Amino acid sequence: PLMEQYFKVKGKHPQTILLFRVGDFYETFGEDAIKVSKVLGIVLTARNNGGSDIELAGFPYHSLDVYLPKLVRGGYRVAICEQLEKPSKEKKIVKRGVTEIVTPGVIIDDQMLNHRENNFLAALHFGKESTGIAFLDLSTGEFLVSAGDFALIDKLMQTYQPSEVIFAKEHKKTFQRKFGDQFYTYPLDEWIFANDYAVGLLLDQFQAISMKGYGISELPTAQIAAGAILHYLKSTENSALDHLGSIQRIHPENFVWMDRFTIRNLELIHSNHATGVPLIDVLDQTTSPMGARLMRKWVLMPLNEVSAIEERLDAVSIFATDRESSDLLAQALRKSGDLERLISKISMGKAQPRDLGQLAHTLSLLPGIQETLLSFEHDYLSRIADALHPCAKLQETIGKTIVSDPPTLITKGGAICDGCHSELDELRHIIRNSKELLLQIQTREAEATGITNLKIGYNNVFGYYLEVTNKYKNQGLIPEEWVRKQTLTGSERYITDELKTLETKILGAQEKALELEMQLFHQLMLVCAEYIEPIQHDAQQLARLDCLLSFASLANRNEYNRPTISSDDLLKIVDGRHPVIESQLDPGEHYVPNSVQLDHERNQILMITGPNMSGKSAVLRQTAIITIMAQMGSFVPAQSAHIGIVDKIFTRVGASDNISSGESTFMVEMNETASIMNNITPKSLVLLDEIGRGTSTYDGISIAWSIAEYLHNNPGAQARTLFATHYHELNELATQCERIQNFHISTKESGKQVIFLRKLVPGGSHHSFGIHVARMAGMPASIIRRARVLLEHLEQKSLSAKEKEGTVISHNLPPTSAEQFQMQMFDTEDVIGLELKRILSTLEVNTMTPIECMLKINELKEVLNKEEV
Repeated sequence: PLMEQYFKVKGKHPQTILLFRVGDFYETFGEDAIKVSKVLGIVLTARNNGGSDIELAGFPYHSLDVYLPKLVRGGYRVAICEQLEKPSKEKKIVKRGVTEIVTPGVIIDDQMLNHRENNFLAALHFGKESTGIAFLDLSTGEFLVSAGDFALIDKLMQTYQPSEVIFAKEHKKTFQRKFGDQFYTYPLDEWIFANDYAVGLLLDQFQAISMKGYGISELPTAQIAAGAILHYLKSTENSALDHLGSIQRIHPENFVWMDRFTIRNLELIHSNHATGVPLIDVLDQTTSPMGARLMRKWVLMPLNEVSAIEERLDAVSIFATDRESSDLLAQALRKSGDLERLISKISMGKAQPRDLGQLAHTLSLLPGIQETLLSFEHDYLSRIADALHPCAKLQETIGKTIVSDPPTLITKGGAICDGCHSELDELRHIIRNSKELLLQIQTREAEATGITNLKIGYNNVFGYYLEVTNKYKNQGLIPEEWVRKQTLTGSERYITDELKTLETKILGAQEKALELEMQLFHQLMLVCAEYIEPIQHDAQQLARLDCLLSFASLANRNEYNRPTISSDDLLKIVDGRHPVIESQLDPGEHYVPNSVQLDHERNQILMITGPNMSGKSAVLRQTAIITIMAQMGSFVPAQSAHIGIVDKIFTRVGASDNISSGESTFMVEMNETASIMNNITPKSLVLLDEIGRGTSTYDGISIAWSIAEYLHNNPGAQARTLFATHYHELNELATQCERIQNFHISTKESGKQVIFLRKLVPGGSHHSFGIHVARMAGMPASIIRRARVLLEHLEQKSLSAKEKEGTVISHNLPPTSAEQFQMQMFDTEDVIGLELKRILSTLEVNTMTPIECMLKINELKEVLNKEEV
């Protein structure tokens, strides 16, 4: 019967791992058991099912918080099937049902959530004219929609990084073609995306007759996507959605446009290197989870409206100046709870006593925060203060109901205050007095029998008992009316009629008291749920305040300065620094600052040349990052900065390929560059690094030259551009195009050594010092010597002239000889190379385990260390 019940439930949820509650365990069977045992590392056994074995794996129910996150992080959907009634002798099998389905995008459990990041579920609806998109964070109640072309959808997907994406099954190939496998997906039946059904769900949720009041009535595909999310929530047993009280339209035109390449290349949220540090790690000095989540949005969506940016800058300036008041605000925020997620758990009926205690404590901090904000007498900060709702009545109600140090779970009891409910007080009185009676029975029986170490205990099998050690067992001291129930190694346990009578009273009172506590707690949660909207509003204000305080702290700590924001086309940064690189410098080491000026008059395009590793890419990136920080409302790492509003930032930095899609490094480079050329505006900021290097020299120069001319001559979009290149031929552009200026990163040569000064100065450069960088990288000395010979030869020739004469260059190169590559006694670079070559040539990579690979890498490092010594 048990397995019959299991397969009936499993049949309704075929694509999930079904955790089937059996007594004190969650069990899995068959294929689920095999998957679970591998992911969790638990033992796989078998259960005999009518003569045939079926795989079985399980874990104790109290370990759910440990194992469930592992399953979800492993990419599995998990259905939790609970026992819906208490077992009894009359029932052969208890009623069971799925109470919750947990998927990566539908999580509210603190154990599985990253408190500093949103956990968005996304839905896509591919329409004929546009694609609708909706994002929902069930744990905070944020519900966002938009619609547009693929570029917009791709931008939003990269910005909000959903944990799970749903769409109609018929569009699975379309989704995979556009996004590949970078997102966890769950296709749904096509009928769910029918207009009437999906929009009907949306209207029901908000009790509205149209979505005009929410500003999304002209986005039909977005409404369908939002409705699909509501259907998905109900299908995963999430029907308590009162905290979804509003839906907002994303207005891309209000923010700086950055595509996926820019977000990746500037390393705003994630570094492209294992040991790298993204910008968010430097900027995020917030003290609350709400602030941390908002900071990520601000980094990815800087403002492009002068007045809105200036309001933030004013607040940062005030906080940076008045450090005492700022510290008071920061301390209050540090003590606050995560209001967004607290009220969501309350709305969904999944909060615990400590959650309500934390809610009341956070609300109690608001009057002090309001007072401090109002003391600044600044309009923007006063509006934040006025928008806070301390909810005094709710604080009072929670304080009178929940004890000051509540238990983790309501099922443990002891969460409701004494004096809150008269019947509960009476039941507790019985329980407390009964415990004294138990002690009296123990004392009386010990005196009557002479068993001085007699103890009273309790277990779930036979209730209260008297425990007698073996020392007294055979002395004839045990009364005949005592009934033996259990024999242990060192003692025996007995029960009496008096104990059983008292047990009935105590257990009855405890059960009734716990039931009453749960009723009172549920009633309190209903009261809290009436405050969803003001508490969500409080969370938004505290998050904003936290981000502004973070900017102020950052400015004071790192000596950042306030930028000037204007609507003109001037972008002028004096002594700018890269905030991430600067934060990673060793103590005592100073960052070399650089100045940049871009405008539409004389400095539209800066053609930057210079050696490898000299800092060209750092100048490009820091210019974009300083601009982003300024338009976020932050002070910037520069002596001064005048930022003429940038509406879009584009980057083409670094080399990469997409082998799985058959795209070479050069193809990827051209795709990204084409996207830039097709979307620039007069207010855009464009960063181009080494355009054309993925093909032959002359192809590369031709493409780079043509792109620079297009940016200069395009009458509709003469974007401000930083163009880093190794093609020194591009310096000629400055003589032909009035708004192109040549700059280079300066160097100093001392003998055969080259010192990178990392300073951007006017004028072009005619040396890349690539051989010097190769030597620094540990290239064998024989290669370096040969390269220098070839370089000297080539520098004496005019390549263009030879091409015109039809001469093959290689025929005119000086010949090589064996002596040039002969090992030298003191040629340590070659010794290293040969030793590494010897070790690598003996490896059978295809047969090595990951651990063996790591050990071999460590061995190679030791070879290098020995040679360095």
